[in-house]
Amino acid sequence: MKEKLRDCMRILGIDPGYGTIGFGVIDCHSRSDLQYVDSGSITTDKKAEFSARLNELYEDMVHILDKYKPEIVVVERLFFAQNVTTAMMVAEARGVILLAAERFGAEIHEYTPLQIKMALTGDGKAKKSQVKEMVLKFLKVDKIPGPDDVLDALAVAITCV
Repeated sequence: MKEKLRDCMRILGIDPGYGTIGFGVIDCHSRSDLQYVDSGSITTDKKAEFSARLNELYEDMVHILDKYKPEIVVVERLFFAQNVTTAMMVAEARGVILLAAERFGAEIHEYTPLQIKMALTGDGKAKKSQVKEMVLKFLKVDKIPGPDDVLDALAVAITCV
C-alpha cells in the first residue's frame, strides 16, 4: 500500500479454502506499529454438499466482518495448484470471500504467496518457518494460536502494510 496510512486501520487477512479458512485481524497504527487483535479459522462441514459449505463460509465471513469491522480485507490469491479440482473449489470459495468483503464495503487487496513471502522476508522462496518468525516479530507476540492457515492469514494482512 503506497498511499499514506490513516491514523489506525483495521486489516482482516484471509487464507482462503473451503475446508479450513484462516483469518487474522491486526490494527495498523503505522508501518512499524502493528497490533495483533485476533485470529482463528472457519471450518466447514466435510459431509455437507459443496454449495452448503460455500453458504456456511459466506455466513461465517459476514459474522467476522460484522464483529471486527475491518477497513481493509486482504485475501491470498490462488497462485497455482497441481490438483485442478481442488484449485477450482478454492477459487469458488475465494469468490464467496470476496463477495462478502465487497458487500461489507471493505477495501480489498490480493497477494500471491510469492508476494507475501517477499514482503515479509525479502525472499520469495522463504520457508514457512521464516514467514512465521517474521509474523511473530512484526506483531510482537510469542506465538500464534491455531493451524498454519491462521499464520498465513496474518502474513497476508501484514503484507498489505
